[in-house]
Amino acid sequence: MMMFNPSTPYVPGTYAKKRPEAVKVAAQYAREWEARRQKLIQKKGLPTEIPPCICFSRKIGVGALEVADILARKLHLRVADREILEHMSGETQLDKDTVKFYDELYPGKTVELSALLFGKKSFQMDDYLRNLASAVYSLATLGSTIFVGRGTHLILPRERVLAVRFICSDAFRTERMASLLNIGQEEAVKTLAKIDREQQAFFRKAYGKKDAPAYEFDLVINFDHLGDPRLAADVVARCFRKKFAIESE
Repeated sequence: MMMFNPSTPYVPGTYAKKRPEAVKVAAQYAREWEARRQKLIQKKGLPTEIPPCICFSRKIGVGALEVADILARKLHLRVADREILEHMSGETQLDKDTVKFYDELYPGKTVELSALLFGKKSFQMDDYLRNLASAVYSLATLGSTIFVGRGTHLILPRERVLAVRFICSDAFRTERMASLLNIGQEEAVKTLAKIDREQQAFFRKAYGKKDAPAYEFDLVINFDHLGDPRLAADVVARCFRKKFAIESE
């Protein structure tokens, strides 16, 4: 199984050290999904429409997870970041029955996803991407979710997603990284370079591309110019409500 497991000291979401442990959240989500799966089985597995979701894409270190947490409180949504998805994609959280049920609930979705990502060439989706897609669909089926990272905007039906890309200059990320980890600028640059290589390697292997181009997204936010995460969350919330005709509370 292909896993993204950087050896760097930085963990996405370091800004908030009191966030629940990913393994515990993943286990909770897995239990909720299993309960949902059993109900769907009783209903003979009738397909359900994916509720509107938000998918964040970013260069690690820009601060997307902080925005996600603010947005989750504002819209009352769950958050699934890279670490949570990694745990749920692992064999300990999503068993073979769940992957099989995903294929039955959304017939042909694996083939459709493979064709979308890799063209019409003969291709067998590897176990990791298959499990990742199952985890993403499982969470989305539970209710509207904010996904952070892992290219989830490429997995879910595009018409059911508000896809947001967060960008910033290298200088912005370097300063933020140095502050978060209490390290020097030079060490921060090296840390980010290593993380970027690992992220690019994941995208190449999982999706056959180096990065996510801007045209794939509904919204691109530059943190050099809109650096307040609360303001960014407000912008995303407004776009989400407008796109899916959701009334403000």
